[in-house]
This record gives sequence, C-alpha cells and structure tokens, in this order.
Amino acid sequence: MRSRYSAFVVGDVAYLLASWHPESRPAELTLDSSLRWYRLDILATSGGGMLDSLGTVEFRAHYRSPDGGGTQHELSRFVKEEARWLYVGAA
Repeated sequence: MRSRYSAFVVGDVAYLLASWHPESRPAELTLDSSLRWYRLDILATSGGGMLDSLGTVEFRAHYRSPDGGGTQHELSRFVKEEARWLYVGAA
C-alpha cells in the first residue's frame, strides 16, 4: 500500500499499473497533476502477512489541489500472486 501511495506522490503510472491485478487493472491511467499528495494514514489492516494470500488496508490519503485540500478514504483489497502483492480494488 505504501509503495502505491508513493507512486501516486511521484506520478509513477507504470508502477501503479504493474502493481494492479490484471483482472481489475484499467487499460490506461491518467493522474491528476494538480493534486499534491502529502500524507498517508493507515487506519486498519487485515491479512497481508507472509503466509496470507489476501489482505485489506483501510487508509486515508491527504492531498492539496488548486481548489483546496481533501482526502481519499478507501478500504483496498490486495491479493498475493507469485510472492507479489497486487491491488485488486476498493472493497
């Protein structure tokens, strides 16, 4: 989760797509360059351990835009395939 947040911060679309599960990954991704992400709060997690194949992360990400500040609140689902965690989508 933190690596995907960092990818949003620096605008790394290639990493975001590569870490997205193929069954839910969009064909393309365009980020809003007017958003400046500045803080990630992990609110809760479940699963996601070394022996798990599924996990969830509830987070709140804070941003600033020309219109002011805001947050993105999500419960994200992840699946581990071939020792890699992939983002599936919001629960």
